[in-house]
Amino acid sequence: MTRLAELVEVSGRVAANPSRLAKTALISEFLRRLSPDEVPAGIAYLSGDIPQGKLTIGYAALRSAAGEPAPQPQLQLGDVDAAFAELKAVRGKGSAAQRTALLGSLFARATAEEQDFLVRLLVGELRQGALEGVMVEAVAAAARLPVADIRRASTFAGAIAPVARAALAGEGLQAFAVRLMQPVLPMLAQPAKDIDEALGSLGMALLEWKLDGARVQVHKQGDTVRVFTRNLNDVTDRVPEIAEQVSKTNASMILDGEAIALRPDGRPHPFQITMRRFGRRLDVAAQRAELPLAVFFFDCLLLDGASLMDRGAAERHDALRQTLPSAIVTPSVITADVAEAKRFYDEALARGHEGIMAKALGAPYEAGRRGSGWLKVKRAHTLDLVVIAAEWGHGRRRGWLSNLHLGARDPAGGFVMLGKTFKGLTDEMLDWQTKAFLERETGRDEWTVHVRPELVVEIEFNDVQESPHYPAGLALRFARVKGYRPDKRPDEADTIDTVRRIYQESLS
Repeated sequence: MTRLAELVEVSGRVAANPSRLAKTALISEFLRRLSPDEVPAGIAYLSGDIPQGKLTIGYAALRSAAGEPAPQPQLQLGDVDAAFAELKAVRGKGSAAQRTALLGSLFARATAEEQDFLVRLLVGELRQGALEGVMVEAVAAAARLPVADIRRASTFAGAIAPVARAALAGEGLQAFAVRLMQPVLPMLAQPAKDIDEALGSLGMALLEWKLDGARVQVHKQGDTVRVFTRNLNDVTDRVPEIAEQVSKTNASMILDGEAIALRPDGRPHPFQITMRRFGRRLDVAAQRAELPLAVFFFDCLLLDGASLMDRGAAERHDALRQTLPSAIVTPSVITADVAEAKRFYDEALARGHEGIMAKALGAPYEAGRRGSGWLKVKRAHTLDLVVIAAEWGHGRRRGWLSNLHLGARDPAGGFVMLGKTFKGLTDEMLDWQTKAFLERETGRDEWTVHVRPELVVEIEFNDVQESPHYPAGLALRFARVKGYRPDKRPDEADTIDTVRRIYQESLS
């Protein structure tokens, strides 16, 4: 059995070492010491996560529970995992007192170093640099398997932990393959400045309208259809019209697409309107009548038992169009002609959509990765950023947390602040976000509430300018809130490298 103190010591060494190779070596050596049952918790804690998911425990409650530390290490990984499972299960009347007691019992058995680690883990402030790529490499090294095999298996499993458990136990990775009713992480796109840059990079390319909807992955096997979100949550019961559309086809398949609410004239509703259908389980029939969803598919990952993920985008595109009615396939064109591409782009904008996707014809489907074979071209500058703090409002906004502190994801760990904005927020959003921020509070001063970096917000802005006031020396100019992105995780937010590239391109 492995003690928590051993993991805390490794975590500290990983955080202190800037070398990716050194981090990988430290983690892989530690993973080899774990029993199979300890691997999921060990992987999660070193990644700054908890296997049970968010426990929504405030910073103040954690600090008050810490108390007098234990003089010697005694906690094992299994003890912590069991305690977190108990905390997750607490519900109903008296739950606050019960949670306090459970936390007190756990912290009483933890040393000062372990208490500090647990507090930072629970509030989401653990910065070790053990990012997903490092963890994949560490598992591969520990199991003595190719990194590509571990990465691929993780995309099919939807997480690294089950793959690590099997690999380190010597069970092989045969169970982790694309298969029906097991959702895989979606492939993501990189931004391109404009049509010229996209086609200059890709040459002959598959172009598709970029819809501002909710990403969905639909699995059909026989008469059974399941609908999953980009976060792999099953929402079939909330969007029956999507399942009905796919059920009309005869093939078994896995489809990737966008669900979107359209106005009577065919133009899209704002993203937040579409997302209303995914947040509610009750009165689905009434919601469907009031706000029906359309679905448009742009990729086919599996067809009649054959995986298409390693085949090129053009081949998958052909399979999609040969299998589905054209009414539920995203409008597309294949071209290398810039003028034709711009006409296609202008048509997408005229219909109220975001822009277009440009895809290399031979690009495979890289599940869970932001592949260079997919480029997105949008009219306005937008970034998906993470809220790291908010300031109390003034005047009519008094009592609401209003001014958002915006952070771009740092690939090395953490978030880099790019500025603040209170523009674009409706009263409804102000009310919602105030409650959401207070639930995630980690500390405050007179004007500002600092929060766990969990909420992703889409920000429109005019350009990026130099600023001595922020860590990266850059700030967003005329930033405004387009809307929250509940379908995105913080680790899917845009990076500071993307922001720097936008700035450099503005100088040319």
